[in-house]
Amino acid sequence: MSRTEGPGLHWVGRWLLDRARANPEGTAIECAGRRLNYSQLLERVIVMAADLRRRGARPGDRVATITHNDVDQICLLFACCWTGATLVPLNWRLAPPELAAQLDVVMPALVASGDSHWQQAADALTASACAPEHVSLASLGRPPALAGVTPAVVADDDPLLIIFTSGTTGRPKGAVLTHANCFWTNLSFDGAVPLSSHDVVLQVLPQFHVGGWNVQPLQAFWKGARLLLERDFDPGRALSVISKQRVTTMMGVPTTYLRMAEDPGFSRADLSSLHQVVVGGAAMPPDVLEAWLRRGVAVVQGYGLTEASPNVLCLPTADATTRAGSVGRPYGFVDVELHDPFTEERLDGPATGELWVSGPNVFAGYWHDERSTQATMNGRWLRTGDVAERDEAGYYRISARLKEIYISGGENVYPGEVEAVLRAHPCVADAAVVGVADRRWGEVGVAFVEARPGRALTDEDLVGHCRSRLAGFKLPRRVLVVDALPRLGSGKLDKRALASMAAPWGEVPS
Repeated sequence: MSRTEGPGLHWVGRWLLDRARANPEGTAIECAGRRLNYSQLLERVIVMAADLRRRGARPGDRVATITHNDVDQICLLFACCWTGATLVPLNWRLAPPELAAQLDVVMPALVASGDSHWQQAADALTASACAPEHVSLASLGRPPALAGVTPAVVADDDPLLIIFTSGTTGRPKGAVLTHANCFWTNLSFDGAVPLSSHDVVLQVLPQFHVGGWNVQPLQAFWKGARLLLERDFDPGRALSVISKQRVTTMMGVPTTYLRMAEDPGFSRADLSSLHQVVVGGAAMPPDVLEAWLRRGVAVVQGYGLTEASPNVLCLPTADATTRAGSVGRPYGFVDVELHDPFTEERLDGPATGELWVSGPNVFAGYWHDERSTQATMNGRWLRTGDVAERDEAGYYRISARLKEIYISGGENVYPGEVEAVLRAHPCVADAAVVGVADRRWGEVGVAFVEARPGRALTDEDLVGHCRSRLAGFKLPRRVLVVDALPRLGSGKLDKRALASMAAPWGEVPS
């Protein structure tokens, strides 16, 4: 399609436009007492898009946000569809220096922050090398700037979202997801976990995660469902919302469902409307899975990653108990292979190897980071860095990670980033961090620190040092001061030995 003919066939903005025409009075979204039908949502999007243009936003510009889940952040995503801009939802849990590093990667034209995050955003901008306009998210499009805004010329492969992830070095990397990526991942997800206009979707995942967009929320707008958006997650409140609002489906990480199952109100909560829940981010502990199945709720599990927008593998409820621990088989339009992690030879039949992914859901690369993109991609194949086992029926099980990241409460934690902060302490000679199993959070970090000669260190001092520089979920559970870190003959840290040293601090799920 020529770029002069209007938006491409996979333009995500069309979903909202079509739904507002088909069912203008249908409730689109509710959050914090605010309720918009599809007509009102489209109107808000158009005036916000007009305001973006008035402020000079052009196709290709980045618009960053720092906010809790918010109706206006959803409006801003669709306003970016209209203007050809790219939304960059940043993690409000990060410290200002961490946010500044990400701002320096994307160099946004505009930063919009929630009212409770204004100072956090201002501090991040002070520490950043960029100088975009900083506005209140709620102020965009108020009062309406213009009317009758028409969509920009947006190609299918134009960026829609940049979601930050990282490598083991902790260097910020913005994964670019195009309109086509989001279109196809929602289409394949709907083929396996369908929604209809009668569904009521509860969203508790944060909008700085790819799952906060492409695992049900955007699908809900495409299918005309009602989205109940929570600013953040509270297990007791989530159970109450399910009962009172007759929620039919939701998505979360294992920690989400563990905390809800542990809530005193779980056993008496009315879950009769909830026909299924979707789990991602890590394997569901068997006891938590059983708790939800006993309540008559179907549990759909799977595997994905930001670079795949994120949906890759799906395990339907019918296989939940018979194939416990599996993450299923590929979604439609998604191809997967196993490769020897050293020779890159493709492995056929039952095998264990690195999981590679291909399909229209695979991202366009890391923003302005060709080196990392080339390291991650092999032609059309995305190298996940995860080791998977495939059985004779084609079901996959994630068995290990080539990357050294661990996942705590659904959040990726990169040991290299935490190690760098620990090494910045004046009394630290070297540091190493490894993840251990944890029943509540999935995994947590254990840090080992080697002190400089003649310097005294305490774990309390080191945790305090980290707390001022890292988000809370990145803080190690334990910081252990050792005489010397174990090393290989080459001088590199012996991570296998460290994992053994850290194992006693873990809590394996029952």
